[in-house]
Amino acid sequence: MQQKNYLDFANEWVHAWNSHDLDNIMSHYSDMLQFTSPLIKQMGINEIGTITNKAELKSYFEKGLQKYADLRFELYHVLSGLNSVVLFYKSVNNMLSAEYMELNEDGKVINVKAHYAAHQ
Repeated sequence: MQQKNYLDFANEWVHAWNSHDLDNIMSHYSDMLQFTSPLIKQMGINEIGTITNKAELKSYFEKGLQKYADLRFELYHVLSGLNSVVLFYKSVNNMLSAEYMELNEDGKVINVKAHYAAHQ
């Protein structure tokens, strides 16, 4: 994926989240994936903080959208790599967040490592 495509991907991803359109959000992710986030543990989804299939990821996102009904992301930076991108944005409760995402040849996310500011 080229840098322009990463920018398009990032803007579409943020728009999907801000519209709370779960199907649109899920369209960015591959069927085969690994998604790791401290919020998975905090929300009681599982103890390891990692989800490995799209159905569980959809359920996790659905719970997140319900818990944070006023959720709105504000994109600050898009850092492009080789088959990967890091999105740096303001997340739930105005928390700074960064997500490292690996993408497959179809531009779908296959691996995520989510990071959140420790204290603000």
